[in-house]
Amino acid sequence: MNLLKRIAVPVACAMTVLAMTACSSKDERRIPTPLTDFKPALTVERAWKADVGKAGRYLFSPVAVGDAVYAAGKNGTVAKIDGKTGKEIWRTKVHADLTAGVGSDGTMTAVGAERGGVYVLDANGKLLWKSNVPGEIVSPPLVGNGLVVVRTIDGQISAFNAATGELKWVYHNRAVPLNLRVSAGMTFAADAAVLAGFPGGGLAAINLKTGDDYWQAPVSFPKGVTEVERINDVTGAPTLVGAESCAVTFQGKIGCFDANSGRPIWEKPFSSASGVAQDSGTVAAADDWSVVTAFAADDGRQLWRNDKLKNRDLSVPLLLGPSVVFGDFQGYVHFLSRDDGSFVARVKTDGSAITAAPVIVGDTLVVQTRDGDLYGFRPR
Repeated sequence: MNLLKRIAVPVACAMTVLAMTACSSKDERRIPTPLTDFKPALTVERAWKADVGKAGRYLFSPVAVGDAVYAAGKNGTVAKIDGKTGKEIWRTKVHADLTAGVGSDGTMTAVGAERGGVYVLDANGKLLWKSNVPGEIVSPPLVGNGLVVVRTIDGQISAFNAATGELKWVYHNRAVPLNLRVSAGMTFAADAAVLAGFPGGGLAAINLKTGDDYWQAPVSFPKGVTEVERINDVTGAPTLVGAESCAVTFQGKIGCFDANSGRPIWEKPFSSASGVAQDSGTVAAADDWSVVTAFAADDGRQLWRNDKLKNRDLSVPLLLGPSVVFGDFQGYVHFLSRDDGSFVARVKTDGSAITAAPVIVGDTLVVQTRDGDLYGFRPR
């Protein structure tokens, strides 16, 4: 079960990387569903391909800003690429092994490195400043509003002055015995707050000026007897559309909240280790069996469910026009109909896993594979 390879602390067979591989190989329930042919209803053309270096055991997420996409690899490469042509605008090499990236506002770009290193580049890809946080960084930094916001795997969030590297504030989340080794992103709520989910199932809106929380709300609560059963982490980045923010937990719930108060709008039992996508009409996610469900954004009613990608380790989704887009463990990009969840298109990359959310740059869909290739696709 590739999902639990991301567990932070190994506990017995079910919680170790090597043992889980051995255990899952005997579990027929976890055999990936074979892909079947279908008649495409959407044409998707490959526009370009670029390379930024392999991810290793980390997850690197590209970020789109304006007409460019920013991406990084474990070997220290950070690149800015033209989203239309795939041509390199700049490429730099940070002298450290990277563990997370990328965050950018188009002027400054940030990545996380081993031993809590934080590296910030200027608009031309030159090193502006570097600092450290006390913990491992596996989630991409958030850059904007004059800040570089960095979180460590235990949920601590540190905010730096983007121009100078001065530490402005630190937000501490309560510790939990076990947490997932997954990328847990953050989202700006205009220029007032950063939204973040935490191990233990909590969601918070944090004041950008002071680091104090405006509110905290539980997405779900831990259940079970053992520490493994009680893992209940918010996964992926909270989404924000208007005044509604949505989030999902592992072994918990999916739900949407009033971003101004934290008041729940709707919640449903669900479990996901990847994350959620949201727009004004739809909330979509793959559960930890890679069964995809779409919910109505206003009240959480189920719109459709697709189990034909079961156990294919689907990425965070992207809602794109009439489609819901996922990458999988073999480098396929799947396009599902927003209306009913049926397959409308499928394209292949380099055969390695796509775990980060696809991003959109203009009319180009960009995905990053674990082998470090960036692909630009254009749906027609």
